[in-house]
Amino acid sequence: MNGTGDPPMVFSTGAGRALVERVCRVLEVLPAPFEERNFEDGEHKTRPLESVRGRDAYLVESLHADAGVSVNDRLVRTLFFIAALHDAGARRVTLIAPYLCYARKDMRTKTRDPVSIRYVAQLIESMRTSRILTLDVHNRAAYDCAFRIPAEHLTAAPIFADVLARAIEQREAVVVSPDAGGVKRAEAFRAILEQRLRRPVALAFIEKFRSEGGLRGGTLVGDVRGRVAVVFDDLISSGRTLALAAKACRERGAEAVHAAATHGVFSADAVAVLEGAAIDRILVLDTVARPRELEARLAPRLHVLPCAPLLASAVRALHEDGSLVALQQ
Repeated sequence: MNGTGDPPMVFSTGAGRALVERVCRVLEVLPAPFEERNFEDGEHKTRPLESVRGRDAYLVESLHADAGVSVNDRLVRTLFFIAALHDAGARRVTLIAPYLCYARKDMRTKTRDPVSIRYVAQLIESMRTSRILTLDVHNRAAYDCAFRIPAEHLTAAPIFADVLARAIEQREAVVVSPDAGGVKRAEAFRAILEQRLRRPVALAFIEKFRSEGGLRGGTLVGDVRGRVAVVFDDLISSGRTLALAAKACRERGAEAVHAAATHGVFSADAVAVLEGAAIDRILVLDTVARPRELEARLAPRLHVLPCAPLLASAVRALHEDGSLVALQQ
């Protein structure tokens, strides 16, 4: 353990309890107790129920919306709890946000656009957060530049590579980025998958253009004919980008199409879009909670992989002042 000799105190507000329980099971500790109370006027409070003085606290919270809580409400609850932990005497408070809200708005694409990831970073820092860790953020460079506190980043690529290597077996494979902006992410995954398969894996990408909520393009750059195409991205939201990429791969002769994305947001009409897409398998992590009916409609193609082992290993490494590098191989 760290210099205090105490085990980590792992918290989550109400929305993340199931994930925290799985993380704590791997760490062999109990989730730290807390009280979360809502008031009649819509305000709320969250407080730890055990002393945190001089202790290291880890708050695990995916910052996304669900049927009961908006993304903005979840962000505010998280910010207030971080501050409350500091006020109660915590030595360090680390925010582990498997899914980081507003991370996709990382640049100005139109005049006077907001750069929302930077504003979120300033809010998190203002609560005296010691460190933040997230999984497969949309733009790694923007994430690194937005924060002035230690900002750790992990990728789920090794998890996906292990599963897909078993599915691909001896067939030829190609990793496909669904747009030009994701080529670096796809290339990093291609290198890991190549290690697992112990043979060369090709790379391709789709030319895609987005404006005012619309999507056009679909030209595939690269060779997928006779190969298993793996479309790799950081998240699935509307599903249109993934469906467009799968269609382009099929039209160019791909033998099969698999998709892997860390965050299964599945917003709007994503299920309807993906039900008709030419995709053999969709892999996501459980960083974002999904309604059971969604998973049922996409079964058996949708496979949800656990992120708790990776997060638990990260907590252990941070708590023991160890390295996170080994978790990415």
